[in-house]
Amino acid sequence: MNVGDTLPPLEIAVTRTLIVAGAIASRDYQDVHHDTALAREKGSPDIFMNILTTNGLVGRYITDHLGSRAVLRKVAIRLGAPNHPGDTMTLTGTVTALCGNTVEIRVVGTNGIGHHVSGTVTAEVAQ
Repeated sequence: MNVGDTLPPLEIAVTRTLIVAGAIASRDYQDVHHDTALAREKGSPDIFMNILTTNGLVGRYITDHLGSRAVLRKVAIRLGAPNHPGDTMTLTGTVTALCGNTVEIRVVGTNGIGHHVSGTVTAEVAQ
C-alpha cells in the first residue's frame, strides 16, 4: 500500500430496511429515520439514514479492504446530502498517509444528489 493508492469503490443499495434497521440498531428512534409521513412533515422527501449507520458503513468499507485484523483508530466523518430509500451510495477511498502499521484513508460517499459523507479513517494494520 502506498500514499495515493485508491480503494475499489463499494456500492451500497440504500433500502428502507437498511435505514430503519440501522436506526434501530443504533437506538436512534427519531421519526425521520423510520416514519415517512413525519419525515415529510419535517420537510424531507422521505426517511433518511442516520450518521451512526453511515459511520458503520464507512468502517465496514475500510475493514473489508484492509482485512479482519485491521483496527480502526479514528473515524472522522461529516454528512452532506441525505441517503434516501431507493438510492445507491458509492464509497471510494484514497490512502493519504502511512506511518509504520498505521494508514490514513480519505473516504467519500456519493449518492444521486451529491456527497453523502466525507472524512478520514485512521487504521492500524497488523503485519
